[in-house]
Amino acid sequence: MSSLYDEIQAIRAVYPDDSESAVLPALRRAQQEHGWLSADVLREVADALETTPAYCKAVASFYDQFHLAPIGEHLVEVCTNVSCAVVGAQQVVEAFESELECRAGETSADGKVTLRTVECLGGCGWATIVAVDHHYRTHVKADDVPEIVQELRGDEQRGD
Repeated sequence: MSSLYDEIQAIRAVYPDDSESAVLPALRRAQQEHGWLSADVLREVADALETTPAYCKAVASFYDQFHLAPIGEHLVEVCTNVSCAVVGAQQVVEAFESELECRAGETSADGKVTLRTVECLGGCGWATIVAVDHHYRTHVKADDVPEIVQELRGDEQRGD
């Protein structure tokens, strides 16, 4: 058995009366190890929890933090809910799409950045909120996007 299986068994032991309650932490651990949740990884988690891959996929597809496809080295998530929409979230998304030369839901051609829109990042008072590798940037405007993308692409893009 794999070390992931053993780790999921340890997670499962925390929920002795209901192993399905262990699915979220098990999926999180599997994603940490593999980077995303492929069909094979979902099957591995399901086997360890004695449930079905369909159940694991249903849970994973409900939550934004789980990735059912490969992502880039960096993840940029732009909140598009009401508060952020009112102060220009769509313009922020469009600026990222222009800078990265990819659409929301895609990864840049260099594999560096995956861009996603999300329903809510819980920072309505600081809109527009952009999560960059799970770190929040507040009051982001379209004019801020080129600098954010330059930071993510690193030195090779700056010519240093």
